[in-house]
Amino acid sequence: MVRLRPALWPTLISLPILVLSLSLGIWQMERREWKLDILDRLTANQAAAPLTLDELLRGDPLRHEYGRVKVVGTFLHDKEFHLAARSLKNKVGLQVVTPLKTDDGRIVLFDRGWIPSEKKEPAQRTEGQVAGRVELTGIVRRSQIKGRFVPDNAPDKNVWFQVDVPLMRQLAGASPDPRLDTFFLEADAAPNPGGVPIGGQTRLDIPNDHLQYAITWFLIALALAGVYLAYHWENGRLDIGGRTKRKP
Repeated sequence: MVRLRPALWPTLISLPILVLSLSLGIWQMERREWKLDILDRLTANQAAAPLTLDELLRGDPLRHEYGRVKVVGTFLHDKEFHLAARSLKNKVGLQVVTPLKTDDGRIVLFDRGWIPSEKKEPAQRTEGQVAGRVELTGIVRRSQIKGRFVPDNAPDKNVWFQVDVPLMRQLAGASPDPRLDTFFLEADAAPNPGGVPIGGQTRLDIPNDHLQYAITWFLIALALAGVYLAYHWENGRLDIGGRTKRKP
C-alpha cells in the first residue's frame, strides 16, 4: 500500500498549479470540440449550392460564412478600396474591394481579388473595370477585426489592412444595415477581363491547435505530479508497503 504524508508548503504551492493545468487541459479539449463544429459547418457551407442575396439575408448571414452567393448589380469603380500588403506567389500587391450596387439599390462589398502593385491605379487595368450590369458569385466572409500587430486603416489615403465593412459601406454611400454590415463577398476564381484582379484568393484560415495545447497542459500536470512525489520520496514522506524510505 502506498501512503503519502503531504508536506505543507510543497502541497500549497503544487496543488493550485496542478488544478489549473488540468482545468486548462480540459478547457482546451472543449474548445477543440467547439472548433470542430465550426469547421464542419464551414465545410458544409462551402459544398452547398449558391444562395441568392435575398436567401442569405433572411437570417444571420454569418451562418453561411464561406458559402457561395449569387449577386447581380453594377460596380461602383470610383469608390473602390485597396487592401494593402497582400501577396500572391511571393509577389507583393493588393486586393481590390469594390462596392456593388444591386438592382434594388443595396450596396454589398465585393473583394474582386489581387492585383500587382504596378496596377494599383485603375487606368493601368481598364479592361478589368467592368461597366454595366454584372452577375457574380462571391464567397461570404465576415467583417474583419484589427489584429494586435496590424496597422490601423487609413481611410483618407484609401489604405486598408482589414475589411471594415460598416465604414467602407458608409464611405460608398450606403446607409447602415445590421445584416449587410456584417459581411463582404470574395470573388471566386472566374477570370476577369485583362487578367486582373485575380479572384479565387479565399483560404479557410481557421487554425485548430487546441489538441496540442491540451496535451501540453496535461503533460505539465503530469510532470508536476512526478516532481511532487519525487520530493516526498526523497524526504521520507512516501510509504510503500508499510516501509518508509528515510533520508540517511
